Parts: sequence; structure tokens; C-alpha cells
Amino acid sequence: MTLNASLPRIIAVVPAAGIGSRMAANCPKQYLRIGDRTLLEHAIAGLLRHPAVTRVIVALSADDTTFASLPLAADPRVRRVTGGGQRAESVMAGLNAAGEEGWVLVHDAARPCLHPDDLARLLALTQHSKTGGILAAPVRDTMKRAESGAQAIAHTVDREALWHALTPQLFPLALLRHCLMRALREGATITDEASALEYCGYHPQLVAGRSDNIKVTRPEDLALAAFYLTQISKENA
Repeated sequence: MTLNASLPRIIAVVPAAGIGSRMAANCPKQYLRIGDRTLLEHAIAGLLRHPAVTRVIVALSADDTTFASLPLAADPRVRRVTGGGQRAESVMAGLNAAGEEGWVLVHDAARPCLHPDDLARLLALTQHSKTGGILAAPVRDTMKRAESGAQAIAHTVDREALWHALTPQLFPLALLRHCLMRALREGATITDEASALEYCGYHPQLVAGRSDNIKVTRPEDLALAAFYLTQISKENA
């Protein structure tokens, strides 16, 4: 991949301070391994594969003792900061360490299967958008809403215009910092970075992404992620 001279320098923030309790593993899920790399290393490698991404800031738990032992820790493009108890707090710590770069990517530490084509399409937003956008996949399955407090169907939800939010998510750094600070200050519910912009009245774009950009959440996801990584490696060999 050659660097498009018109693309600005991009900084990335990877919140990785969580413990991943649903994995029922003996370490935080970002340190589970696929092959000879942890999920965190795969996720960051997917970002640094694009030459426009010049720095990655990883927000870690204050008591993290694993990161320093990874080869990744010696990469001069990667910086560690201390994250918070919530994702939004970790992202904010990364943004505060980012300086005044124009654009920032935020990517899940447990999404190891980012395809280079998806990242390139997302970064193309820097050429014409003032608010940025996210990778997302249209909902394909029939969606059901449950009755309140019960595992019983209340009704079927119309899936027209519904999308699964993925990462990375890309925004002007100053805009994301402003919106996230306001949302945290006002106690808004922030589930991803786009929701902070939505809270402040902005409408980030949806960039269609591949459905194999999965988030490793449960033990069975590891085998699927390993398969997808093998396919991506073959395509880019």
C-alpha cells in the first residue's frame, strides 16, 4: 500500500484497560493469543499497516503488567497511557495525550481482523468530511425486542436502516475531544465514540465495512478470528 500524499497524518487511540470478564479467561482478553501475537498486537498491527497512521496511543489499566513484556512496547510509534474505569475515560486519556493532530482513529483492542481495504475507505473521509464516521455493517438478521425483564419476544424490530457499529471510528481530534468531554461532564450514556458526537448533535457517516471485522467477546470468537486473520494474511501476502 502506498501513502496517498493527500491524506493527513493520523493518530490512533486503542482503549485496552478492560478485563473482558465474559471471556472467562485467566488474563484480560486483549492479551489472549492468536498464533504468536496477542489480540492487542493484531489490532494495532492492523492500524499501523496503513502508512498514514503514524502513532498509536494505548490506554491501559494502572496495574497492567503484561504490556511491557510485549515486543509492541518497544515500538517507537506506540505510546502507553493510563486509562480509566470506563471506555470513554480511557479514550479521553488517549486524546489528551495526542496533542493537536488533526484526525484520530479509535479502535477496539479486541478487534484483530481489520482489513486494509476497510481502513483505507474509512480514512478517505478525511478528504471531504468535517465530522468523520465509523465502519459499520448493515444488519442482516431478523431483530427481536424482548419484553421488559423477560426472555420473551415483545415484537420484531424493523431492520431497515439498522447497522452494527464497528471500529475503527474516525473523527477530527478536537471535535471528538470536545464532544466526549461534554458527554462525560453531563453524564450521558456513551457506548462508542460516535455516540458522543450524536449526543452533541452531529451525524457521523456510516462506511460499509466487512462483517469479518469481529470483536472477540466470547471464547468461541477466538477460533473464528484466527480463521479470518489467516484469510486476510493470504490476501495480502
